[in-house]
Amino acid sequence: MTARTVRCVCPHDCPDTCGMVVTVEDGQAVRLRGDPDHPFTRGFLCMKVTRYLERVYHPERLLHPLHRVGRKGEGRFERISWDEALDAIARRFREIAASAYGPQAILPYSYAGTMGKLQGSSLDRRFFHRLGASLLDRTICATAGSVGCDITLGTRAALDPEAVVHARYVINWGSNTRVTNMHLWAIMHQARKRGAKLVAIDPYRSITARASDWWIPIRPGTDAALALGLMHILWRDGLTDEDFLNRYCLGTEPLRQRVMSEYPPRRVAQITGIPESDIEKLAAEYGRTRPALIRLNYGLQRHAGGGMAVRTITCLPALTGDWRYPGGGAFLSTSKLYGFNSAALERPDLIPPGTRTINMVQLAEALLGELPGPPVLALYVYNSNPAAVCPDQARVLAGLRREDLFTVVHEQFLTDTCDYADIVLPATTQLEHFDIHGSYGHLFVQVNEPAIAPPGEAKSNNEVFRLLARRLGFEPELFEVSDEELARQALQPAQGQGADGPMSGITLERLKKEGPIRLNYPPDYAPFARGNFSTPSGKCEFYSETAAKLGLDPLPTYIPPAEDPQTRPELARHYPLQMVSPPHPSFLNSTFVNVASLRAIEKEPSVEIHPTDAGPRGIASGQLVEVFNDRGRFRARAVVAESVKPGVVVSQGIWWNKYTSDGVNCNVTTSTRLTDLGGGATFFDNLVDVRPVE
Repeated sequence: MTARTVRCVCPHDCPDTCGMVVTVEDGQAVRLRGDPDHPFTRGFLCMKVTRYLERVYHPERLLHPLHRVGRKGEGRFERISWDEALDAIARRFREIAASAYGPQAILPYSYAGTMGKLQGSSLDRRFFHRLGASLLDRTICATAGSVGCDITLGTRAALDPEAVVHARYVINWGSNTRVTNMHLWAIMHQARKRGAKLVAIDPYRSITARASDWWIPIRPGTDAALALGLMHILWRDGLTDEDFLNRYCLGTEPLRQRVMSEYPPRRVAQITGIPESDIEKLAAEYGRTRPALIRLNYGLQRHAGGGMAVRTITCLPALTGDWRYPGGGAFLSTSKLYGFNSAALERPDLIPPGTRTINMVQLAEALLGELPGPPVLALYVYNSNPAAVCPDQARVLAGLRREDLFTVVHEQFLTDTCDYADIVLPATTQLEHFDIHGSYGHLFVQVNEPAIAPPGEAKSNNEVFRLLARRLGFEPELFEVSDEELARQALQPAQGQGADGPMSGITLERLKKEGPIRLNYPPDYAPFARGNFSTPSGKCEFYSETAAKLGLDPLPTYIPPAEDPQTRPELARHYPLQMVSPPHPSFLNSTFVNVASLRAIEKEPSVEIHPTDAGPRGIASGQLVEVFNDRGRFRARAVVAESVKPGVVVSQGIWWNKYTSDGVNCNVTTSTRLTDLGGGATFFDNLVDVRPVE
C-alpha cells in the first residue's frame, strides 16, 4: 500500500482559508487534517471541514449528468452522457442567442461555493462574457459593507490579522468570530491573556458573545446610531486624537457638530435598546484603551442602512487614532490587500457594450419577468444554491418552476436548486481539482493541488466551460488554457501595479514548493498609520463627496431598518418581532447541510425567542411554532431563552428545504429589498411574528 500527502486549501466562504493536508492511499483520501506548517491557520480546522471527507465520499455524490423526467421541483432525473448534456445546453444557448431576445436572456448564477480564483471566477466569466449573457451583480453577502468602507477609507477596513495580538480592547461588532473566523479568535484570545478585554455587540448571544467579557445586545439595524453616540461621548469627554484628526481626516468639524447636536446618549439608548449607562461605559473604555480593534462582519450590514452603518463604524478608529497602531483600527476584510490579476482571468473586455446587469438578490424579480430587458429564458447555476439561499424564497421557487425556463445546475449533490433543473452536471470537490487562493482573513497566497481523481464523471467548473466553449465554436486561445497557466496569469501584476507590489515574486513554482507565501507587507502591517487612505482626498473622509454624488448624506448618519418597529408601527402591529437568521455553526450558509453527522447536531430548524415575547404567545421551549409575515411562513422548534433581546427572534440557517418538515426555510420570510449602498441583501431587515402550531 502506497501513501502520499497532498497540500490542499479549504475552498469555502470563510476568512480563514485554512491549509489542509490530505493523506492518500492507493488513490483514496484516507485522512484530512489542518496543515501544521501554515503560518496562520497552524494545523486546526473547524468542525465542518474536519468532516470534509464525509462530503467527498458522500453516498449521494452526483457522479453522472442527469436530465429531468418529472415536473420541476420533483427532483426526478435520468442519467445521460456528457455529450448529450453538453449538446442540449449548447443547442438551447444557440437558440436563445439567435432569438429576438438575444443572449442577454441567458443568466449565469454563482457565488462563493468555492473561493478559488480559478474555479470561482475565471473561465466561467470569460464564457458568459463571450456569449453576451446578462451580467450578474454578485451582491448577496458583502457589497454594502465593502462600499461603505470605500466611502470612508477608499478601500476595505484592513490590517494585519496577526498583529491583533497587540490589541488591548477588542470589539466583535456583528461578528461571531469564534465560529466564522476561528483563527483570528485564537489571536484575540492571546491578546486577552496579555490583558485585552473582549466585547461583543450583537442582537444575539452568539458563541462569541458567550465567550466574551461583555455582551452588549443591540437592536438589529441600529449599529450606526450606536457608533454616532460613541463619537458624541468621545468628543464630549476629550477622548479623541486631535493630531490624527487634523493630519489625516476630512470633515472633522461638520461630523463633530452633527454628533454633538443629534446623537446624545439618551437618544441613542432609545434607538438601540442599549442602556445609556452601557453606552457611556463602552465609550469610556474604548476611548481610553490603545490599541483598540473593531472586528466588523457582514451581519450588521444586512439591512436598509447597512452600507452607511459600516461607513460610520469605520470612522471611529480615526477619532481615537487607533489606525496608528499595529493591531488597532477596524477590520472587515484583507481581500483588497492582494493583487491578483482578475482582469486577466475574467476578461471583462469581452463584455458586449450595453449588456445589462441583474442583481443576484433580485432573482425572484428576474425569473418572474419584473425587471427591465429581455426575460430570463436560461439559468446556469454553479457554486450556489439559490433555491435555499435567496430571499423571497416562495417567489424564487415560482420562477424556477416556469416550464419555459431552461435551467442547468452544476453541482456535487442534488440540492434544492437541482430539483428544478432541466440538466444537472456532476461537479468536483476541492480534493479533485487545481486552484489558487487568496483570503479575506489573512495575508497568505496558497495553491490547491488535486489529491484524488474525480469520482464517476464529475468535472470541474473550468473543464465544463472549456467543453461548452468548444461546442459553441468560441476562440481556442480564450479557453484552451490549462488551470496552471490561468494561475500564472492571476499572479502577473495587474494594470497599475509596479514590480514591487504585494504579490511580487510570488510564483506558481514557489507556491508548489514552499506552500503558503505571505504577501509583501512588513510584520505588524498597519496600512493607515500615517494616513495614506485611498479616498479621493487621501484622507479618512468623514465628509464624502462620493456619498453626496450617490444622493446620500455626505456625513455619517443613521438610516433605520426598512422594517423597524420604531419607524413602521403600522407594520409592527402585525409583525412585531425583528428576525435575524445567521448561519448555524455546523453549516456554512447552505453548505454541509446534507452531511448527516453535522445535520444531526442541529437536528431541525429552531427559533430562539425571549421569555417576555414567548409568554404572551403561549410558546414554551421545545414547542413547534410557525414564524410568519406577508411573504411566507416556516416551521421551527422554539427555544425560549434570554439569548436574544426582547423583540428579537433568531432562526439559524440555512436549511435545505428538503430537510425541513414544511419544505421551506427561513428565507421564505425575507425580502429582496436592497441596501443603501452596494445593492446588498437585507436578510436581517425582517419583521415577523411567531405562533404555536396547533
